[in-house]
Amino acid sequence: MADTAIRAARPGSRIRRPKQYARGRVCAQEGCDIVVSRYNRADTCFKHRPVVYPRIRGTFTEEFATAE
Repeated sequence: MADTAIRAARPGSRIRRPKQYARGRVCAQEGCDIVVSRYNRADTCFKHRPVVYPRIRGTFTEEFATAE
């Protein structure tokens, strides 16, 4: 029975380091001099990042689409 035992690692025992990008990067938007975090993969700062809407489940009704 010892041959069929299952081994497991403790949760959190293998911590993956966060990916890092170059230090001192500046926002790509012209005229913006904000230094982008080394952990931010985007080339722009938060203020100049394009708006991305999350995935929405379900369907929109015509009434919902025209509501203000």
